[in-house]
Amino acid sequence: MTITVISVDDHSLRQRIDIEDFDDLFADAPAIVGGDESAPDPHDYFDMALGACKAITARMYARRKDWPLEAVRVEVSRDDREERHGRYTLEVSLTFEGDLDDAQRTRLLEIADRCPIHRLMTDATVAITSRLAMASGA
Repeated sequence: MTITVISVDDHSLRQRIDIEDFDDLFADAPAIVGGDESAPDPHDYFDMALGACKAITARMYARRKDWPLEAVRVEVSRDDREERHGRYTLEVSLTFEGDLDDAQRTRLLEIADRCPIHRLMTDATVAITSRLAMASGA
């Protein structure tokens, strides 16, 4: 899968995000750094990925176990005050709706904490390679 990020215009920080076979998304920067706050910022997408992954993982597990999980609500709160010093803290609150007992809810929480994005954020060694590409028409 390829994700392409393209500047919307030459004077704003707003970006259009093209992901194959999906509707476009947009990202912008907070006003404090010169953005218009017209869309979620990259940190929002990072945090959202964790919340969505936890919800999807819990629902998949409940479906496989045939548990009566009706809905999942995930709230992700961040504390990024120490980000420049290497610490980015996310607090995640999960609500599982349905006729579930305490043991099932506890198990769903354990499973959600093993979602691929949680593991990627906490356990993986991530390697990023950036390269310069030639602009079209150059």
